[in-house]
Amino acid sequence: MNVVDSSGWLEYFAEGPNAAKFAPAIQSTRELVVPSLSIYEVFKRVLQQRSEIEALRAVALMQQGRVIDLNFKTALSAAKLSVDLGLPMADSSMLATAREYQATLWTQDADFKGVEGVRYFAKGKN
Repeated sequence: MNVVDSSGWLEYFAEGPNAAKFAPAIQSTRELVVPSLSIYEVFKRVLQQRSEIEALRAVALMQQGRVIDLNFKTALSAAKLSVDLGLPMADSSMLATAREYQATLWTQDADFKGVEGVRYFAKGKN
């Protein structure tokens, strides 16, 4: 199972330098878990940078995976991870969701460098 955080989705949609690294996780939709918070973050960023139509296209692709809402158990786990690892709320929610589903978290967010269960790629340059 895989969770791609918002930075990975945005890299993939922008066809950035690391897009091909995220493609295996994103394109394996049967193994893809999508936290609803990712949908919020991706929709917002694409809406800001492109258009509502492009933002809706992006989240339509994301919905091909299994969309997971933040529940009570995951929220508590995320809060603990936030304190233990010094992660912001969204990052700790992504990691908690990945751990709940025994998934690998794919990211290029440096906050995750060296964290167990995370596949981290340093941001590339265009």
